[in-house]
Amino acid sequence: MFNLKALQKNKTVKYGVPMLLLVIGGSFGLREFTQIRYDAQRIRKRLDPSLEAKVNLEKQSVMLEEEYERMKQVNLDEWKNIRGPRPWEHSKEYQEQQRNSQNKKE
Repeated sequence: MFNLKALQKNKTVKYGVPMLLLVIGGSFGLREFTQIRYDAQRIRKRLDPSLEAKVNLEKQSVMLEEEYERMKQVNLDEWKNIRGPRPWEHSKEYQEQQRNSQNKKE
């Protein structure tokens, strides 16, 4: 009896143990709830098997050598870097201005 009363008056037992239980128990509870979320996302993201086959074929069909040969054929001497419009510039007007300046140079 004496030990039980002493434990009830002890601040560590009175406040610390419930706090530890809450933190550790909350950690396990949150893990279960977040796992449900990720499982639902995985189910929702599954593709139709025929569409998934097409996607996999497209990924495998691009070869590095083929891409290199295609890039060798591009004429980079006639390429010109044209900047896009600034946020304060009206994009349609700026595009027209760029087109007109290119046509004048040619």
